[in-house]
Amino acid sequence: MILWLNPATGVSGDMLLGALLGLGAPLDRVRAAVEATGLRGWSLAAEQVGTGGISATRAVIGTDDDRTARTAADLLDRVRRARPEPVADLAAEAVRAIAGTEAALHGQDPDQVHLHEIGGLDTVLDTVGTAAALHALGVRQVHSAPLALGTGTVRCAHGVLPAPAPATTELLRGAVVRGCDLDGETVTPTGAALLRAAGTSYAPPPPMTVVGTARGAGTREFADRPNALTAVLGEPVGEPAGAMAMLETTVDDVPGEILGHVLESALQRGAADAWTSPAGMKKSRPGCVLHVLCDPALEPELTELLLAETGTLGVRSHRVHRSPAPRTTSAVLVGGHRVRVKQGPWHAKPEHDDVVAAADALGVPARAVAERALRGFTDRAGTGPG
Repeated sequence: MILWLNPATGVSGDMLLGALLGLGAPLDRVRAAVEATGLRGWSLAAEQVGTGGISATRAVIGTDDDRTARTAADLLDRVRRARPEPVADLAAEAVRAIAGTEAALHGQDPDQVHLHEIGGLDTVLDTVGTAAALHALGVRQVHSAPLALGTGTVRCAHGVLPAPAPATTELLRGAVVRGCDLDGETVTPTGAALLRAAGTSYAPPPPMTVVGTARGAGTREFADRPNALTAVLGEPVGEPAGAMAMLETTVDDVPGEILGHVLESALQRGAADAWTSPAGMKKSRPGCVLHVLCDPALEPELTELLLAETGTLGVRSHRVHRSPAPRTTSAVLVGGHRVRVKQGPWHAKPEHDDVVAAADALGVPARAVAERALRGFTDRAGTGPG
């Protein structure tokens, strides 16, 4: 998916999160990502509000902890626990960008620098929540119109500073901006850091089919215009339905542990499948071919993964057509342990990881757990397993 933003009145972390929730990012999946951080005493909701005569989605964030100052290391420790892993990676990248900027401004170590206004736990919700919403929507590319920068001053822990604040201006390196007639802060450090972490391109979006539009509401009210971040979600055009990218590289000097890590990393980053096959190479050397099947939009990211992790000198790619069969997933209990069962048109199969976990807990063979799970599934469905 492609996300295009129009920050006519600026951008903040909660405006971006509100826009993504308005586009349909499942609130339960966003909350689950935050829960994985171990954060306590927080709440996250989405509400429809009016701003300047139009409807927008507001991300309503609450925490029981009103501290606004923490070390960057404290926040990084939290966001790195988010799941799935790509969510943690993006959120941590945003926090590292903030920490690096503040450290450079104050001559401190990035891990130990104290974040003041953005050191509150709401920054965890903003960064992890936005990363989780992008992941849930399948966003692979982010494009934005120029960011509107206000003027005047902003009050912070270091006193009254010109707007935008020094940290924000540093975080905007590489971004395209424009002036606007609004006073005060229109782009927050968290908003700027999230756009940087997402690899935002400040250019018109590529051709896409629009599938949704939404607006993320800001907290300020303006007399003559809505305070909202416009977000448009679209599908890339130019690829036939069912088209997938097949990435391949042949290696003979990569340890098995690294190959396994690459396969898992590719799947965590959204690959549809990843595997290896044996190959006989030049000079009679045994090797293997590493295959990654993915959406064409993921090709640049996963190609970079293969190059960086294996040290290979090149990655081949070609287009293939995939015809996925419809499938559903349900769950049964085996000895009080939840085991997911995947069902296709002609076959049902228990999830192996759940089977092994239940077998270990019950002290019985995995095969016995799989048979009981399949029997429980077919009994409930009233049909045979095939």
